[in-house]
Amino acid sequence: MVLVLAGCASVVNPVTGRTERTVMSEEAEVAEGAKAHEQVVQQYGRHDDPKLAAYVDELGQRLAKHSHRPQLKWTFTVLDSPELNAFALPGGYVYVTRGILATMESEADLAGVMGHEIGHVTARHGAQRATRQQQAGIGVLAASVLGAVLGIGDVANQVSQGVAAGYVASYSRDQELQADRLGAEYLAKTRYDPKNMVDVIQVLKSHEQYAADHAKAAGRGEREGADWLASHPSNETRLQDIRSIAASYPQAAYADDARGRFLRAIDGLPFGESRAQGVTRGQHFFHEPLGFALTAPAGWQVQNAQAAVALVNGAGDAGLVVRPVPEKAGTTHEEIIRNLVKPTAGRTERRELHGLAATHFVGTRQNAQGQTSNVVLTVVSGPQAKPYLLQYLGKDGAALQRALPTLREAEASFRPLSAADRAAARPWVLKTAPLPRGGFAELAKRSPLGAGAEDRLRLINGVYGTASAGREPKPGELVKVVE
Repeated sequence: MVLVLAGCASVVNPVTGRTERTVMSEEAEVAEGAKAHEQVVQQYGRHDDPKLAAYVDELGQRLAKHSHRPQLKWTFTVLDSPELNAFALPGGYVYVTRGILATMESEADLAGVMGHEIGHVTARHGAQRATRQQQAGIGVLAASVLGAVLGIGDVANQVSQGVAAGYVASYSRDQELQADRLGAEYLAKTRYDPKNMVDVIQVLKSHEQYAADHAKAAGRGEREGADWLASHPSNETRLQDIRSIAASYPQAAYADDARGRFLRAIDGLPFGESRAQGVTRGQHFFHEPLGFALTAPAGWQVQNAQAAVALVNGAGDAGLVVRPVPEKAGTTHEEIIRNLVKPTAGRTERRELHGLAATHFVGTRQNAQGQTSNVVLTVVSGPQAKPYLLQYLGKDGAALQRALPTLREAEASFRPLSAADRAAARPWVLKTAPLPRGGFAELAKRSPLGAGAEDRLRLINGVYGTASAGREPKPGELVKVVE
């Protein structure tokens, strides 16, 4: 502890004005944030829309200008992810996903989200956690960005362990409350009504209810994930706190919430998965840029991640993970297996998947600790002369053995895109339309979202569940739709 404290510096917190002992000076914050920023962009990918990026950046820069640290070189990034997520890294790096943009109702709502995240940076919350973690013997970067540690139920994401997961750990209640207060302050200074912070929490509560309702209907527990609902809890206590904060500001002539400008900015935004990520349609997965498709066996589901796609069984204890083979892994199937698996023993079998040459391998390998494990996988020469690794995974040997016949069925679905597949691979996009007299029930009938379309349309328009009471739009009012 003496050595750790000796490495600390004294920094005046720009929000509180108090001196803090810290392992991260402002220069270190910026350096750590820049390093983690590269990992985040690699993990998620940027959303490729220069106009939307400029819109979000302009809004963020206006808020940051009125913050306690306007001198930072602020960076605002739209991530190509359908997750409901927004987060910040030390040094002025703030992120919003396509998913959270799709759920906001106005520019003022988005400003509330971004103002809150700016508040985490200005109050040095990342640096504070880094200092606490460093005193406990954990690295600074680990304190700022968490790596994903997932079970077989999220088997698709196992391939990206070791890369920054792209979300900041849950803050303390005091830090969340401080970020809410700062967000409200920055909204007011930018001439948005601080009451929009309340609207943002109502959106979160609606999403919590939606997730709980649909988990219950499907007979499973509530989902836990790396999204804003995980790191920014929207409980009743926090909602009351934010209402109290917003009420403390005098009634003033705040600017319009700029709902029309916001809806124009997100017009055409991909909804759900994007073309670059591949799209899931029921039991099918289509990746148009890479030219291949997969179909999950009955009772299984598709899990699409940034680096891989998986077909996972209903029990969540076995699955087939499909990912591109790294370019340096080799040119022949044998080289790829030898370089990627480094087997200690095994046998290969020639196969063909819809006209594509494949090699199946069953064998063993040793890990760095000298422990032996079984390996079952197939290397296939996919479309566009790209090789893919199709790996069989199970929670344990018994689960893998039980799933083998269905894993073979899943593997056999790997195929080049047909004309019908290409037609189905079109991503959904957000548009606006006047609400018809039949309301969301009428819109759902023409929506591509299928079963549950009305609930999802209500959700993205902020009128799902008890949290949206009294906010039902009138016929003729513009609402978000999915096409």
